[in-house]
Amino acid sequence: MNRFTLSDEASIKKAMKEYRFHVANMDCDNDAARLRRSLESQPDLELLEIFASSGTVRLTVDEQALSQENVEAKLSEFGFPVKKQGEQVSFPPFWKNPKVLAAIVSGFLLVIGWLLSYWIDGWLPFVLYTASILIGGYYFGREALEELFFERRIGIELLMTVAAAAAYALGQPAEAAMLVFLYSISEALEGYTEAKTRSAVRALMDLTPRTALLIEDGEQREIPVEDLRPGDRFLVHPGQSVPTDGEIVSGASSLDQAPVTGESVPVEKGVGDTVYAGSINSEGSLEVQATKVFAENTISRIIVMVEEAQERKGESQRFIERFGNWYSPAVLLIGIAIALLPPMFYDTTWYQWAIRATIFIVAAAPCALVISIPVTLVAALGTAARHGVLIKGGVYIERLAEINVVALDKTGTITLGEPTVTDCEFAEHAATPSRQEVLAITAGIERLSQHPLAKAIVRFTETENIEPRSATDFNSLTGAGAFASVDGQLIYIGKPKLFEDELQVDLGSLSAVVTSLQYEGKTVAVVGTDKQVWAAIAMRDTVRDNAKHAIAGLHDIGIKKVVMLTGDNERTAAQISKEVGIDEFYGSLKPDDKVTKLRQLMQQYKHVAMVGDGVNDAPALAEASVGIAMGAAGTDVALETADVALMADDLEKLVYAFRLAKRNQAIVQKNLILSAIVILILVIGAVSGQFTLPVAVLGHEISEFIVVANGLRMLRFGKAQS
Repeated sequence: MNRFTLSDEASIKKAMKEYRFHVANMDCDNDAARLRRSLESQPDLELLEIFASSGTVRLTVDEQALSQENVEAKLSEFGFPVKKQGEQVSFPPFWKNPKVLAAIVSGFLLVIGWLLSYWIDGWLPFVLYTASILIGGYYFGREALEELFFERRIGIELLMTVAAAAAYALGQPAEAAMLVFLYSISEALEGYTEAKTRSAVRALMDLTPRTALLIEDGEQREIPVEDLRPGDRFLVHPGQSVPTDGEIVSGASSLDQAPVTGESVPVEKGVGDTVYAGSINSEGSLEVQATKVFAENTISRIIVMVEEAQERKGESQRFIERFGNWYSPAVLLIGIAIALLPPMFYDTTWYQWAIRATIFIVAAAPCALVISIPVTLVAALGTAARHGVLIKGGVYIERLAEINVVALDKTGTITLGEPTVTDCEFAEHAATPSRQEVLAITAGIERLSQHPLAKAIVRFTETENIEPRSATDFNSLTGAGAFASVDGQLIYIGKPKLFEDELQVDLGSLSAVVTSLQYEGKTVAVVGTDKQVWAAIAMRDTVRDNAKHAIAGLHDIGIKKVVMLTGDNERTAAQISKEVGIDEFYGSLKPDDKVTKLRQLMQQYKHVAMVGDGVNDAPALAEASVGIAMGAAGTDVALETADVALMADDLEKLVYAFRLAKRNQAIVQKNLILSAIVILILVIGAVSGQFTLPVAVLGHEISEFIVVANGLRMLRFGKAQS
């Protein structure tokens, strides 16, 4: 990397600006390496990252020396033109792709030379074979030499180049031309394979419109979405996609948020509600105030995170790459040994073993082995994001597949996080006001409180169409309840212990009722005066509709144990656990208690995932083998801190994530086994002299195509398969 040395550090920060470009023509790590070398030789810019799998370049530029247009011109000059915002990074049609054209010409010359060899026994077929080798081998031969001299690595391209050159030198130009043609066509098609794996991310890019209908000074005008700024107001008509994140200031409608959260059911939205970029407006026109610029909206952030995740390799991929770093040189050395050693010690010809060595180098080349994991992982990450599951890298897909215990937070995860009134029981004595009167007085006091339970009571009275009474002199009793004056009389609302211990009031007929409601895991608030109780109101956090089904789904896919960790009391935890099918529960836990319990679970079961809201449960999420944040759409902390982010408040997404990880693991294992078996068979056939060079080449390329096709199946992994 180029680094700048200026005396004033502040001026560096002021002068340097970061850019992120999507570029064309980047279909493999060799292309990325070539661009890296070109950029690192340039003054006035510093290369930060190149993501080969997504065709993305991130760099910082000295604005005083280079403009954005200058940088884009340089990238184009290096052969990697920049795609504009929202424009897909796709491969050109084959008739415009120089690698494909070179492979086709190579194949055409090979066929013509082969046909002429039946009629002409002379120099013309030899010339055609030579031309076929030079044209078809230009690109991968150049990559082989660049990798050898600049990266100091021996790769698959060099093995193929050496094999082709050896076959040609040994008087087998037709076989050499066939090797070059088949390998060059597979290399050319690799770019289209990479493009296919990016299709899930490209689908996300297509979700947001290219323009927005800006409302300014009462007038409407169409502008590029990149020009929207926080505070701008724009109009979204029925059937249109939301251009960037914002807040509704006028209108109401239902929005299809499936592109962002994966939710299949449209969500009703009104004034004050948040809308996400890419959501599709169903029926009513909406006026929205932008809260984020296009580059920072939810869809854009998901795309960036998926692209970065695709570069974060799993343990198995890193192992295969390390294996390849010594395996390819070993293949070359063994090939040389096969050519030289047998003629030195046995009565055999050097030519015979040189041919076998050439075939061995082709047969042992680990193409399918090396490509089997990254193709599958990239496809899986993109598909997961398209279904509302953001996984931060290949390592987390691998860890998800290993999880055998799942720990769940209760509030906001198993439950909705909003308490609701479930029961209203009234005292049996003549002095008790009417039901309507008690609830009106209670609502009048509770609307002055910010406590979640108070809000639940107010919501309940609103659904009952009860008008709250006027209350004054409101006072909160920390940890116990509250009281206020209604028509000159002090009314208390709080825990049963407030009346029994502090006010010395007997609960009377409500005592048994309160005990029964608490046994059911409900929180009970008692209403009354300092002389008598009037009513007991029971509330409970509502369990998610699909929680029981989702937890059963976790058991079905092989999770040994589902555990609930909650700060709520033991009685409530027991009731919720029984209701949804939890195996174990731990109540009355503080945040640090959850971390301690997680450590104990990991010591016992090793691979444990923690599911929470991504904010309050951050320490526990960080401690777990995999931290999973639920309902992460629009939540910056959850998106940044979790290893896996479920964009919707939907536990079914958790089951989907585990199923996807297990399917990914199964495909990777099959690919590795198939690749190893094919290499073993080809090597045995090559060394024993049973296989010719064309047979080795065909076996090599066919196995690679099978592995790639198998890996691309992850692109079709939808909810129907989950």
